[in-house]
Amino acid sequence: MPASVVSAGAEREGAGRAGGGSTPSAVARRRRRLLVGFVLAAVVLLGLCVLSLMVGARTIAPADVVHAILHYSRTDPDSLVVVDSRLPRTLLGIAAGLGLGLAGTVMQGLSRNPLADPGILGVNFGASLAVVVAIAFVGVTSPSGYLWFAFAGAALASALVYAVSSLGREGATPIKLALAGAAVSAALGSLITAVELTSRVSLDQLRFWQVGSLAGRGFGVLWQVLPTLAVGAVLALALGRLLNGLALGDDVARGLGQRVGATRALCGVAIVLLCGSATAAVGPIAFAGLIVPHIARRVVGADYRWILAYSALLAPSLLLACDIIGRVVAPPGELQVGVVLAFVGAPVFIALVRRRRLVSL
Repeated sequence: MPASVVSAGAEREGAGRAGGGSTPSAVARRRRRLLVGFVLAAVVLLGLCVLSLMVGARTIAPADVVHAILHYSRTDPDSLVVVDSRLPRTLLGIAAGLGLGLAGTVMQGLSRNPLADPGILGVNFGASLAVVVAIAFVGVTSPSGYLWFAFAGAALASALVYAVSSLGREGATPIKLALAGAAVSAALGSLITAVELTSRVSLDQLRFWQVGSLAGRGFGVLWQVLPTLAVGAVLALALGRLLNGLALGDDVARGLGQRVGATRALCGVAIVLLCGSATAAVGPIAFAGLIVPHIARRVVGADYRWILAYSALLAPSLLLACDIIGRVVAPPGELQVGVVLAFVGAPVFIALVRRRRLVSL
């Protein structure tokens, strides 16, 4: 009963913000529009996947891409390029984009902070510190080798932030989460600098990982992060109604029977699984988890069930589009996706801020 009340209230609020009425016919029309938009977003993502397999240092025709996938041969140059290089890169871009988009949406709903991104819970700095330690003291140099170090660092940093913010009478409030995240990130950043200054090897190895890249990662990295990423995605998509309750305020959510503390704990688990997996696989990529929820919110309104669904498609599309751009803007080399996304994401986010006041979450 309380969950249905929260869900219905959030849906009415989302419909009102989107400009629809409260009549059943208006709600049905709005739902159809959202479904059509969701299908269009899926078609765009599919088209970008095809482009990602075609475009690079050597452009391959669509028919040759299909032939290379269906008739793989180690003696065929197209098969080597498409299947061994571009296919894992594309799939990893989808997986990492999905994780970053959903994690950013859950972060903004949990903290009610429109500027929340994977750095707010110390995920990036925790993963970076673990990678530096693995390179400097364990001798790990390959992405598949330090993958689990990065994931463990992200999880421990997030747990530390949540534990610090939970101290006190009110528990982990949005303000305390943001302050604890900033404090822990600053402390971890200092430790990273200290290790880098004492180890030239860790500095050289970390430079490539920290810029954020889909290149150089094979199927092995994807299979390693896929289980945790899948669990985190399912959990995040199931949190839509609970995030709608948090959006009404803690007191209202408690009055409707929602266990706010348990909701925050579930959100934290989803963030760790999603952000930890994505960051460990491709590095700390910025802006994807920050701007995608705002774009989705502009399209669908305030209902987090739809925001999460749209973010799951928009974030991979954004990541693949930036990766494709990075392959063609600086031939014969390429720009890493983290660099391109920073150039694309910053103006888009500034435009969102200037054209429309950020929603109070």
